[in-house]
Amino acid sequence: MLRKVKNQKGFTLIEILVVVIIVAILAAFAVPRYLRYVEKSRSTEAQTGIRALRTAFDVHVQTMGNSEGYTVEMAQKDSRLGQSTLKHWNFEVVGNPPSKYVATSTADFASGEGKQVWYDVEETKFHGYGVDNWTNPDTGGTETDAGATGTN
Repeated sequence: MLRKVKNQKGFTLIEILVVVIIVAILAAFAVPRYLRYVEKSRSTEAQTGIRALRTAFDVHVQTMGNSEGYTVEMAQKDSRLGQSTLKHWNFEVVGNPPSKYVATSTADFASGEGKQVWYDVEETKFHGYGVDNWTNPDTGGTETDAGATGTN
């Protein structure tokens, strides 16, 4: 009843385990990079909104001489921010003239509520979520990249 089959073809258990281990090692490097890429792309919406608000405030200051009485809501209307952006981010402007523009994610944001992206006028750089810090996939906390730079 037991016949020895000649020319058996297939993979041994060891060969399959080696392939699985190689794929796991590659995934260990790829997943954190992918998560950072996703966070950077999601923060781009906030950066774009902040740029639009900066432009609206700059135009108002050049026209009126100061930003007294010019609210974030007025700047949002003047800059024509999209409903999706306004649904995902709450914007705040600090100072008169503005020294900092802050976007804080809402509960509708895919990565959760409370993520912040801000633009520092003095440094002329963006900071925060997806710019110079990311979610650590192992702990769920935040990790920073000391060498990261923002964009204007």
